[in-house]
Amino acid sequence: MTKRQPGTRPDGSPRTTLDPAVVVRAALELLDDKGADAVSVRGVADRLGVRMNTVLWHVKTKAGLLELMADAIVAEVSVERLPGTWEERARELSHRYRRALLAHRDGAVIVAGTYAPEPATLGLAEALVGALLDAGLPEREAAWTCWTLVYFVLGLAQEEQALPGADGPRLNRALDSGRYPSLSRVAAQLRDPSFDERFAYGLSLILDSVAARAR
Repeated sequence: MTKRQPGTRPDGSPRTTLDPAVVVRAALELLDDKGADAVSVRGVADRLGVRMNTVLWHVKTKAGLLELMADAIVAEVSVERLPGTWEERARELSHRYRRALLAHRDGAVIVAGTYAPEPATLGLAEALVGALLDAGLPEREAAWTCWTLVYFVLGLAQEEQALPGADGPRLNRALDSGRYPSLSRVAAQLRDPSFDERFAYGLSLILDSVAARAR
């Protein structure tokens, strides 16, 4: 067995000088390769070819690592060059947010499981709340509607990313049992995997409500 040379990663490539950004990049690579269940401080350390304590020096805890990963994912949401009206801005930001989540395997799981008051996360919230305030909503409604939009995008993206492993036959058996007549009536819609259409529908439902309340 060939002995790994000092200063190299497990794959033989040179080590990079570590800082939090390098650690987070390695964690996102691990996420994309193996999914959220594989993300750990030890897994990131192995990927970088360093000790766990070296990774912890930069991220403090696994929770800290996940928060930095979440903020890195949200950082892919540009808040520049937005449309003019409040509704167009809120709609575009929601679309950009969804694309950023779906760009990483289990991206929605990572972001949904954290509360990260980090720059990118706060920047997205600032842009969304700003659009909702411009719609004429009071401060509390603007803040709560921002949460509503974020939770909607996160939840639907998480479901979309989990769909390949979903147990369709189990759902079919449950609906065929006759115990859930209302769900059976809408079974075709429940099985519909048209996430783009579902996203557009839900987003319009929220924003149309905002427009009505603002009026």
